[in-house]
Amino acid sequence: MRIDRVETFLVPPRWLFCRVGTDDGVVGWGEPVVEGRAEVVRAAVDVLAEHLIGQDPLRIQDHWQVLSKGGFYRGGPVLSSAVAGLDQALWDIAGKTYGAPVHALLGGPVRDRVRVYAWVGGDEPAVLAEHIAAQIEAGFTAVKMNAAGATSPLATPAETTAVVDRVAVAREAIGPDRDVAVDFHGRFTPASARRVLAELAPLHPLFAEEPLLPDQSHLLPALVAASPVPIATGERLYSRADFLPALTAGVAVAQPDLSHAGGITEVQRIAALAETYGALLAPHCPLGPIALAACLQIAWVTPNFLIQEQSRGIHYNKRGDLLSYVLDTEPFRFTDGHAHRTALPGLGVEVDEAAVRAADRSGHAWRNPVWRHPDGSFAEW
Repeated sequence: MRIDRVETFLVPPRWLFCRVGTDDGVVGWGEPVVEGRAEVVRAAVDVLAEHLIGQDPLRIQDHWQVLSKGGFYRGGPVLSSAVAGLDQALWDIAGKTYGAPVHALLGGPVRDRVRVYAWVGGDEPAVLAEHIAAQIEAGFTAVKMNAAGATSPLATPAETTAVVDRVAVAREAIGPDRDVAVDFHGRFTPASARRVLAELAPLHPLFAEEPLLPDQSHLLPALVAASPVPIATGERLYSRADFLPALTAGVAVAQPDLSHAGGITEVQRIAALAETYGALLAPHCPLGPIALAACLQIAWVTPNFLIQEQSRGIHYNKRGDLLSYVLDTEPFRFTDGHAHRTALPGLGVEVDEAAVRAADRSGHAWRNPVWRHPDGSFAEW
């Protein structure tokens, strides 16, 4: 069996899918994307595909080495995301070839169901309780919300109070037996983050996500030591080497994204590295069905797994949603806030190829907003 074709598809709302075909007719799907830079990753996939054409798709580890390290310049979000999607597709081919789910090829499951959480925004406090009630009604036992929008370099008393008040609304709505995670999105300076985390502690968030920007990892040890709230980070880290400073700083939760951090091959290594530091795994995934399917394969086999993000109903999904491009929705049916393990081969997702090709004809050009402070200077989004 040899790889004979690699294709990419820009599909709304903001995703990029790749299809790896073989001369035996076995097809694998992956999701290589940097949100807001999908076209750039598409070009990177095209370049990396030059190595794969004519090759045996089952030599996944070797392909990962060459795709990641075969160029003199390595790493970064674009290259790592291109590798991630191709890696997902190769694992999909392997599972379909051997007639087994990827988790079986990775050593077999350690659990039968995976806890997932839902997104509830948090930018509009007036409807926050309503959104949480809807997710509870849908069976979810955990939600995630934004801590704040654009935040002053040193948070004002009003800004700090607003964050605490929003999380208090969420805690009251969700109750003491369910969880709320708070996403800081790198919008706080270290001093502001320390202040807000201390105020949030009595509300017992599951974790505080990305309280610092990823290029401030040298400041993580002091923040972790000062924070009474478990710290999570990792959606903008792309390798074991990137995660090492965060793990040595003592973060409680590692959040690699399987469409950014080198795919299944690298994230399994990141999970093992996190385990040696006592950190739990909660993969980042506000993306499409292929990315989520890859995350679930990792979740089944990872002893130190915590919880899985998923994008159903997330506010980014304007022209498509998690189920828009799949023929079988059963793998993405959540019961009592959990996804349940299946024995479907490969990644376990049946892609609607006709819908994908039709969507690609219109494509998308999604861009994240650019925010500014009242004085006109740049603000973190």
